[in-house]
Amino acid sequence: MPLEGTEAQAVSEIRLDPYRLFPADSTSRALAFALYETIRDLPIVSPHGHTDPRWYAENEAFPDPAQLFIVPDHYVFRMLYSQGIDLSDLGVPRSDGGFSETDSRKIWRTFAENFHLFRATPSRMWLEHSFQEVFGWTKRISAETADEAYDHIADCLARPEFRPRALFERFNIEVIATTESPLDDLKWHRQIRESGWNGRVVTAYRPDPVVDPEFEGFAANVEKFGELTGENTTTWEGYLKAHRNRRTWFKSFGATSSDHGHATARTENLSAATANELFQKALTGRCSPEEADAFRGHMLTEMARMSLDDGLVLQIHPGSHRNHSSAVMSAFGRDKGFDIPTQTNYVDALKPLLDAVGLERNLSIILFTLDETAYSRELAPMAGVYPTLKLGPAWWFYDSPEGMRRFRELTTETAGFYNTVGFNDDTRAFCSIPARHDVARRVDCAYLASLVTSGRLDEDEAFEVAHDLTYRLVKQAYRL
Repeated sequence: MPLEGTEAQAVSEIRLDPYRLFPADSTSRALAFALYETIRDLPIVSPHGHTDPRWYAENEAFPDPAQLFIVPDHYVFRMLYSQGIDLSDLGVPRSDGGFSETDSRKIWRTFAENFHLFRATPSRMWLEHSFQEVFGWTKRISAETADEAYDHIADCLARPEFRPRALFERFNIEVIATTESPLDDLKWHRQIRESGWNGRVVTAYRPDPVVDPEFEGFAANVEKFGELTGENTTTWEGYLKAHRNRRTWFKSFGATSSDHGHATARTENLSAATANELFQKALTGRCSPEEADAFRGHMLTEMARMSLDDGLVLQIHPGSHRNHSSAVMSAFGRDKGFDIPTQTNYVDALKPLLDAVGLERNLSIILFTLDETAYSRELAPMAGVYPTLKLGPAWWFYDSPEGMRRFRELTTETAGFYNTVGFNDDTRAFCSIPARHDVARRVDCAYLASLVTSGRLDEDEAFEVAHDLTYRLVKQAYRL
């Protein structure tokens, strides 16, 4: 039955359990906590994400709690939308010119009134960690506490110690990578570099707008690509030169990786003549869906060859049916919570690329998936033998305690720990970065403790592996 009076008030207080996510049995729990204590304060290395470099360049105060936690975070607004709350009422900007709520306190109240929807989700864990550890807010978010919480966080955001650079340093971020299109002028990265601030913010090369024939405005994008690079991108040779040119430009702003968000993991190794034929079709909008997929697949192999020359780590993020709702895409644009996981093949799909460059020891390819069934069947066996391949961490919909635990269980027996690359947070939600890394560290320590207590790993090795999974492997894999 519902609690009343002082009991209800007590329930509204949040105290993060110091043993959260550790095993229930006392022996394993004690060891997990001991492991965690040795790595909890290691610097954060964030090699792949989507925070805005403008934050660090201008170092202006974040506008308000709603603009920080709700409006830009698809993890948050997709859940609310699933329960009938319109994106416009959450302040999500419309691309069709329609109404979008601008009253941030009203947006926050809607969020607070529906905070119960996040029970037992990773988002709830990240949000409460952020509220308590970053802002010192220890009451549960609800309709009753909405205004008090808003005012408390807003007051914090007005202080210098809550500006982006100060939080960057407080979070103990050693390096963070943002993600930019080849068409980006990287002016914010330039401003960061010229500001004299010593925070390390690097870019990553995300060429989707100029390698995906189905990306809106593809031909215009390729034309602009040519203007930026001084290459004739109406020719196949000039187009490839433009990529090499732009990759070098990105490297000058710290890039150590490229990132490829294709619908499938398909790769091809086509002849120059066939690739050129597909390219010309793409420029004139004549590619069939099959031909567009083949072109994207061939470009992964071309990017891998370029990586052999320039050293950029190649990340492949396949398996998302992006912008699944045509109506939401039309009204609000990309990245509005309607990207849905799909079944993904890797063994056959990657074979053309691996036949071309898979045994090259100087090439590093990091594979991600949204199809957990592929981990033990395909991904771990491939990473466990091909020198070029490493497994990216549990990603996106599986960036969660259970998803991370399953990742270790499904991959360690075949690929080991050292064919994985640590953790990356892949987020736009700046204040959730320490929360996400903390979850990953706790889950890994819990898993290592279970290996020790079941006789599969020596205790001294567990302490070494905990450090590797938290810090060393990510720096090594991403050449940071």
